[in-house]
Amino acid sequence: MKGLRLKDRLVDPNSPDRRPRKAAYALPTLFTAGNLLLGYLAIMKAFQGAMLAATGATGVNPHLEVSAISIGVAVFLDGLDGRIARLTNTVSDFGRELDSLADVITFGVAPAVLAWVWGFQFADGGLEGELREHFNRAAYFFLFLYLMCGASRLARFNIQVDPVPKNPGRPGRKYFVGLPIPAAAGMVAAVVYASGSEPLRWWPLSVAWLVFMGGLAFLMVSTWRYRSFKDFNLLRPQSPVSVVMLGSLIYLTLNYSHAVLLSMAVCYVGSGVVIRIGGIVKRKLRPPASPPEEAAISNG
Repeated sequence: MKGLRLKDRLVDPNSPDRRPRKAAYALPTLFTAGNLLLGYLAIMKAFQGAMLAATGATGVNPHLEVSAISIGVAVFLDGLDGRIARLTNTVSDFGRELDSLADVITFGVAPAVLAWVWGFQFADGGLEGELREHFNRAAYFFLFLYLMCGASRLARFNIQVDPVPKNPGRPGRKYFVGLPIPAAAGMVAAVVYASGSEPLRWWPLSVAWLVFMGGLAFLMVSTWRYRSFKDFNLLRPQSPVSVVMLGSLIYLTLNYSHAVLLSMAVCYVGSGVVIRIGGIVKRKLRPPASPPEEAAISNG
């Protein structure tokens, strides 16, 4: 066994077609279970944060902070379970479906609950009576829209094989079609975490938060291009520049986590918007092609 790769070590020696050992299938499932556990924890902590804020406590809400951190860690675990399944050759339909169900809870329900508690529940400053009721209904609708678009995004991802985005990129790179739901959830968690986890009190900010959640919902069901980074493999030899950049990122995240995590989330979510706008502008500035007849006459 010494010197064998991980994939070879997990092969059942009694299997004629080199199937993995049964225990190997538990590895990616453990990461999916951790993802689901963190989603459950995020929901419970959001409820506790709502109860704490209802008592009149101001400042940093530790429960909302833990909820945001739980979603952020779940995003990291979600990126590992698929890689481990491919690395150990244990990709299965059961694992794929379990991962999608866990994603609906962790990256759909949990961020929606957190977004409500942090952004809408305690908004004040003139919202009373019927106006407050309409505001709550709008918040319920946009958060449901976020959840529905996220579930639709997962369903589309499961049934499509090698989907092509509306604005295809380089042939050698892999892309997602639409904003992945873990990235949308990470964006919500990063905003809450960077804000100090203190619920919004001024209703204009809550309105802006409402529009922001609607924008995330649209990006998830769009056909815009987002890098998947599935072609990035840390097991392969890396250039010294890549190692320095990765080390710097880890250091900055540990020491300036609020600003760094928010910047990373904004850059990724905004990358699809920038690429899409850039493609539209490039097509507008591109000179129109000459008709075939005119081209033939000019060449003659």
